[in-house]
Amino acid sequence: MPWFGMDIGGTLVKLVYFEPTDIPPNSSSDESEVLYQIRHYLKRSSSYGRTGIRDIHLQMDNCCINGRVGTLHFIRFPTSEMPVFINLAKSKGIASLSSTVCATGGGAFKFEKDFQREVDLQLHKFDELDSLIHGIHYIEAYNTHECYYFRHARDPELAEKTAFDFSQPYPFLVVNIGSGVSVLAVYSPDSYKRISGSSLGGGTFLGLCSLLTGCETFEEAIELAAAGDSTKVDKSVREIYGGDYSKFSLSGDIVASSFGNMSCSEKRAQASKADLAKATLVTITNNIGSIAKMCAMAEGVERVVFVGNFLRVNEISLKLLAYAMDFWSDGALKALFLEHEGYFGAVGCLLEMMKTS
Repeated sequence: MPWFGMDIGGTLVKLVYFEPTDIPPNSSSDESEVLYQIRHYLKRSSSYGRTGIRDIHLQMDNCCINGRVGTLHFIRFPTSEMPVFINLAKSKGIASLSSTVCATGGGAFKFEKDFQREVDLQLHKFDELDSLIHGIHYIEAYNTHECYYFRHARDPELAEKTAFDFSQPYPFLVVNIGSGVSVLAVYSPDSYKRISGSSLGGGTFLGLCSLLTGCETFEEAIELAAAGDSTKVDKSVREIYGGDYSKFSLSGDIVASSFGNMSCSEKRAQASKADLAKATLVTITNNIGSIAKMCAMAEGVERVVFVGNFLRVNEISLKLLAYAMDFWSDGALKALFLEHEGYFGAVGCLLEMMKTS
């Protein structure tokens, strides 16, 4: 059967496809026919329609899942395009190749009836956070270059992406940044708990940017933010105290009030859309970093792993989080990142499905 794992989030759908490569070349089995049909459509291009993307650079070869050897493919598209995806699955005949699709995330419940009504497919639902943790462990074990951190994190100009040995990780925090944020404390492959979260996540960033700047996509919002100057929007410690707040080791450049300058009509007139986008990104990222730092200190954990599609093509937030963890903990905490960012839930879901199969 086709082996798909879907993580249907509030903003983005992550789709993982496991393509078995251990079938003899001249095999005429039903399985090889099914695989040919899927391969013909999925692999002829890295984009599907206007918004579907296959992340070729993340492809993983020679993976072993449930005794089978194959390749993992990673595909994403906006959740708002789910009706288009369902119609595509119907028109290409993909839906006729299986009676069940495994899925996780809130959309597994939201779109369950749509799959049943439109393409007669049952959604086999798996727990979102279980899938996330299992997916992280699986991919990190297979990909030796999966985990990294930023050396010289306190200097954005010198910050350097560096591989991190994650072979002995426990305990660690997972900060999953999707539409919102969940913070998990992980003690072993099968032992974890959710300790905190926030409604201010990637969905908040895109929503506010859309309101403030008129941008339509996450990529557009990030590109706009990269060209902006958040200091024109935020109020710094220097603007309040006239300099550093040395008693508490607060540099004058640190943000004291996000969007604090926007109460002044003159400064509002000077702020560009790019400045507003950058300030929005900094506000959301700083809030996530603050929550992560407090959770790590409360749990006595030194390693904090940030994942989720909010970090995709988002070097600004990567470096801000690295800086925040290092600075506010005086070097006691390390911010870690993973190459496959937002696909772990879909991978974990696929693993669970193949176990039950």
